[in-house]
Amino acid sequence: SLPLQGSLLYLDALGAAFPRALARRGTALLHWTPGCPRAPAGWPLPTLYCTPAAASTLPSRAAALRVQLLFALRQRALHVLEAGLAAELHDALVALRTEWPQLAQELALGRLSPQPGLPEGVRDQLQALLTPDAARAAELRAECAHGFEGIVLRLWPQLEVVVVRTAHGVERLYCDSLRQADCQGLPFYCPFYQAAGALLGINLWPVEPTPRFLLCPDWAFCEFLPCLANKEPRTLLLDELWEGREYELVVTAQPGEYRCRTGEVLKVTGFHKQCPVVEPVRRESQTLSVRGESIPEEQFCQSLCRTLRMWPGARLIDYVCVESSLLGDSSGPCAPHYEVFMELQGLRDLSEGQRYKVSSALGLCGVAEGHCGPAQATAISLQLDQCLQEDFPIYKSFRFKGSIGPLRLHLVRPRTFTRLREALGSPMPMPRVLREEQLLRLIQGSIIS
Repeated sequence: SLPLQGSLLYLDALGAAFPRALARRGTALLHWTPGCPRAPAGWPLPTLYCTPAAASTLPSRAAALRVQLLFALRQRALHVLEAGLAAELHDALVALRTEWPQLAQELALGRLSPQPGLPEGVRDQLQALLTPDAARAAELRAECAHGFEGIVLRLWPQLEVVVVRTAHGVERLYCDSLRQADCQGLPFYCPFYQAAGALLGINLWPVEPTPRFLLCPDWAFCEFLPCLANKEPRTLLLDELWEGREYELVVTAQPGEYRCRTGEVLKVTGFHKQCPVVEPVRRESQTLSVRGESIPEEQFCQSLCRTLRMWPGARLIDYVCVESSLLGDSSGPCAPHYEVFMELQGLRDLSEGQRYKVSSALGLCGVAEGHCGPAQATAISLQLDQCLQEDFPIYKSFRFKGSIGPLRLHLVRPRTFTRLREALGSPMPMPRVLREEQLLRLIQGSIIS
């Protein structure tokens, strides 16, 4: 749970930047905490929230987010939309896109429909809090009928800010996607920096686009390993850090976890009243490495996005990577390589001229019109492999020598990653490099090309 000091600092910064953000019942929460409720960011002021606490503890992630979305839709005068993870807000809004007629009917009738993962007793408890609201249901139908670009601000015209407790690292992909579509025109505020299950820092600058965090010395014992040290480095303490340098974080916070190397790399961007202010840079645990080449997740994502820019209209929904060693015999007899599983939208928008340009550039016979097929997957995988060689000379060297085989890319069905996040079983950022066979089997079963 969040320490009192952390939540009070958050509420102070939020209220100073967005004066109406602390209005009673003006905050909706989208966060799944199966089994036991966890305190939201503003827990010292429980009257902030219009979302019942029981909704977050449902056994099913999809059911929890859908119920929380329904209660958020009841409250037109929202000022803050809060999510534990950006992926949770993303998935709740995907549910809005696909289920808005049913949600509108439930609003109009004041009834909560039976659904998997929603126990009957809990459903009765939550339904007692609902009342019929035909006017709000009609408003929901009208706005959704006009499309979903900027839908959040149209449904909640008094909304001031989207608060996402974790918005760095892999969660940036969802934040960027939301900013470009559903949440157009809204600022995002990531208030907390957490690692190894402990709160370590607070973002005191809500209106700045890039989150940076003040490390607070009393919340956990932190040590820092300098990156790129010439010899075996010794750990440093808070008062020994230098601005502009990068450090790997070592934390002692939880019982039985002494000097835990988190794999998180932080960059010191400045100081606030002698305490360092940091920006998360990367997670060392999420690097791709089949021959010791070590490609960080952030840089891989940049190469992937650069690849997709040559496909007009293509929109990256989500992706994960797998090192071929995890695949066993199913990866074939070739050299170790990367396999990428990706969900895309918008490839059907390619014109005939654009398809010819892409296929000619990559030496293919043609890129078919319509849904994402094998030709598209092959074209993207070839171009992504080329981008990785351009961006990472060591990867290019291994590819030239044949020590690393060509990258393989698979396109998966819509909402595959929503099911993958459900399978994780806890509200944690989704790994970009899969290392569990159970999760791999799930995503392999969703391949469409």
